[in-house]
This record gives sequence, structure tokens and C-alpha cells, in this order.
Amino acid sequence: MQFRRPLLAVAVIVIALLAGVGQGEAAYQLGAPEKVLQGTITVSAASSLSESFVEIAKEFRKENPKTKVRFNFGSSSSLVAQIQAGAPSDVVASADLSNIEKLIKSGEVTSASYTKIFARNQMAIAVKPGNPLKIKTVGDLKNVKFLSLCGLTVPCGQYGATVLKLARLNIDESKITRAVDAKSALNAVTIGDADAAIVYSTDVLSAKKSVTLVKIPKAFNVDAIYGVALLRNSANREVAVAFINYLVSAKGQELLQSFGFIKI
Repeated sequence: MQFRRPLLAVAVIVIALLAGVGQGEAAYQLGAPEKVLQGTITVSAASSLSESFVEIAKEFRKENPKTKVRFNFGSSSSLVAQIQAGAPSDVVASADLSNIEKLIKSGEVTSASYTKIFARNQMAIAVKPGNPLKIKTVGDLKNVKFLSLCGLTVPCGQYGATVLKLARLNIDESKITRAVDAKSALNAVTIGDADAAIVYSTDVLSAKKSVTLVKIPKAFNVDAIYGVALLRNSANREVAVAFINYLVSAKGQELLQSFGFIKI
């Protein structure tokens, strides 16, 4: 699997990112510049962060009213491709560490001080309201007519493939509908194009009554580790750094957890 590919390299990145965990609150409170923060930043973020990041931006701007935060949401892999192609952005937030690694290798991310792990997530099964097919666990997905998964090149698709592998469940590709990101995979269930989807648990929770959540047992589940980084070509480094520090501060973590993300 791609996200397990360079095991040693990813392990090194995890250690480096964890070194910054827990320092964000102090940096946000004590390291703020003397002048008032102002200006606009663009944050390229995984689609599974859309609801939580919009709320976090509102709270961030309450403390920094002269700032603005614009978002570009999409699959982590597509965001990386856009950044590497020259799309302007100040901060990138990925649903995995492999895509942060790509940006480090290509030089778009150069500051280790502002490259951090900020959240964890897990996978869940989304089914139609009321769970008409009585799906109780991963093995029951063999009974669906169509299963919605993210594309294999994006994090949620890789995590979903790992869930199926751990459950030793092989589903023919003819029964799988592929989506560009987690939101699109979930939407296939809500509009009736699929009977079930394997997506992030936070996305299922945010969909509320439009789908029903089926938990995936720990033995078959996988941790999705989210990383955030300052981009080399940021046009507003001060606001970008403040936003990153806000994410890993106690306030930012509390907001993320209110949307179902797991404490780092």
C-alpha cells in the first residue's frame, strides 16, 4: 500500500512531527508577533476537514479579526498535485503523512518547525438510513450491490483498502464505485448510487440523519493521521504560522474533537 511504502521514512516523519505536538499552544500564546495579525491566507485541506476547519477559522478570526482564511478542499493527493503545479497556498493539511512527505521531498515544505501532526481519525461504514441491509460489520459488505470507496491514490481509498484487507474481504471491482474524495464517496450513499461506503467516521457523523453509521471493529480499523505544514511560498507566513499553532493548541484540539476527531 502506498501509505505504508517507505516505512522507515514515514517513521522518521512521524517522530519529527510528534516533536511539535503539544508545543502549539505555547507558541500561539507566547510567540505571537508584536503587531496585530492581518491579511489573508489560503489553506489547502483534505475534504474530511471541511466542517471542522470552517468552524476553527471562525474562532481563529474572533481572536484575529483582521485576518481572513480561505479554503481549498479536496483529496490530499490532488491538493499536493495542485501545489506542486504552482497553485498558491499558505498551509496544507493532509489526511495522511505520505502527502506531506511528498511536499518535503519536492521542496514546497521546508520548515520543520511548522510541520505537525494535528489530528487522528478512523474509518467507519456509512449505510442508508435505517440500515435496510442489516450491515453489522465489514464482512457484511459482501452482500451489497455497490460499495462506494475513494480512489486508490487518495488517503481514504488507501485506508479503506486496508480495512478490507484486514477483514480478508475481497470485493470485485465491478461492485465498487470510486470517488475523488471522502465527501464524494459518502454522497454516493446519500443519493442512492451505492448501498454502503467506507469513509472517515467524522464524515459519517457530519452527514447526520442522511446516513447511518456502522462502526468498524478495532481489529479491522486503521488510524488516519493528519499532518499540517507551512508552505515555502506562503505569502503571509505570520498568519499561516498562527493558524497552524491554533490547530495544535488546546482550543484547536477541543474544536477538532467536537467534530469526532481523536485526540493526538
